[in-house]
Amino acid sequence: MKQETAAQAKPLIRVEHVRKVYRMGEEKVVALNDVSLSIYKGEIVCFLGTSGSGKSTFLNMVAGLEKPTKGEIFIGDIPIHKLNEERVTLFRQKNIGFIFQAYHLLPMLTALENVSLPLIFRGVDHKEREKKAREMMKAVGLKGYEKRKPTQMSGGQQQRVGIARALVGTPKIIFADEPTGNLDTNTTREVMTLIVDQVRKHGQTLILVTHDRSIAEYADKVVTIQDGNIIKIEAKQQQLQ
Repeated sequence: MKQETAAQAKPLIRVEHVRKVYRMGEEKVVALNDVSLSIYKGEIVCFLGTSGSGKSTFLNMVAGLEKPTKGEIFIGDIPIHKLNEERVTLFRQKNIGFIFQAYHLLPMLTALENVSLPLIFRGVDHKEREKKAREMMKAVGLKGYEKRKPTQMSGGQQQRVGIARALVGTPKIIFADEPTGNLDTNTTREVMTLIVDQVRKHGQTLILVTHDRSIAEYADKVVTIQDGNIIKIEAKQQQLQ
């Protein structure tokens, strides 16, 4: 996404002065410290940092999986930080897809059934679910694997199923938490290229969380987090901060 276009547009995601503090007994642990950031429709943004830096906490805040201690988070005009559990769950089902490091596939279901799961929560009928799931499996290079269980697939194939599941409902936003952490170098490149190609094709916004600088190379914008603070924001061919 061109930066000048982003600058003129209204942000899809606005994070304003977000702070997250965890209490462990009498001790306070500051996971995020006064973080503010805007993310635009169609951007691929990578949050880069070591374990414990606050990057996964940031993802959880924006996805509505956790509430900030202070601050505000908006997706469009929706105040995610104010929604109760039922409303934020419904919002996620309609607008957000997740890709996980550990795949999180249901072992008793086939690949096709795993991919179609998000459509069940949206109330899509069985025939349409299967059609869309088959189309998405073909798009991620898994045609012919529809009836396989996760235990019958390689790590790279399982992650492709996870990608198909995240994308099948064409959500506005995809969150990917260390999406290649369990994959070898060659498979990592294949999977990242697949993710980026798919989100570009559908104009989706992708938020990546990783400790791996090589993954950050796929992003339009790289946000480096350290000790709960954003210490640098870089855009391709242009440093923003």
